[in-house]
Amino acid sequence: MMDVRLEVGWKSVLALEFEKEYFEQLSQTVRQEITSGITVYPPGKLIFNAFDLTPFDKTKVVILGQDPYHGPGQAHGLCFSVPKGIPPPPSVQNIFKELNTDLGIPIPDHANLESWALQGVFLLNAVLTVRAGAPTSHSQIGWQTFTDAVIQTLSQHRSGLIFLLWGNFARTKRNLIDTSKHFVLEAAHPSPLSRGAFFGNRHFSQTNALLQRQGLAPIDWRV
Repeated sequence: MMDVRLEVGWKSVLALEFEKEYFEQLSQTVRQEITSGITVYPPGKLIFNAFDLTPFDKTKVVILGQDPYHGPGQAHGLCFSVPKGIPPPPSVQNIFKELNTDLGIPIPDHANLESWALQGVFLLNAVLTVRAGAPTSHSQIGWQTFTDAVIQTLSQHRSGLIFLLWGNFARTKRNLIDTSKHFVLEAAHPSPLSRGAFFGNRHFSQTNALLQRQGLAPIDWRV
């Protein structure tokens, strides 16, 4: 098993998953690449950052990304997010444009989304690691088996969660979610390749309305 710090609630609900053979093989693959000198992002201590910042029982919203950014200093374990001091990538710039249109929130000069995670927005990538400069290079080593189990665990053991599925890849995960007890909002991917189709979805105001309908605090989407 990977030697990582993991929030206690997640560690409990995923305990059986960590014991499975595929997860051990996945862990060995990542470790072997790192020990052989291959640069892997994010740094080891941040691979499970989304889990540590958003405890299982505090999760209210799930945003699903595909795999980590593959440039130096970009990936820190939260989908779409980059640390302060790193230029915001195009997709998250478009997220901020939609936020500005939807809720009037000024577009920030950074794209660190930790403040969302700390409020219960689980920023999960389907693949948790990547080789430097090689997008989707770890997409076939077992991570999706793990993160599919994560989504199913949330679906089974929680209720009233709001899943934001942006783009065709994220939408394929809809069948893992019990839509009789959770909310699913779908839209085009925020990438510029979507040619603006992401804009106008108003997912942020819709999410807050759904939270307030359940008596939960809305998300302060400012970063």
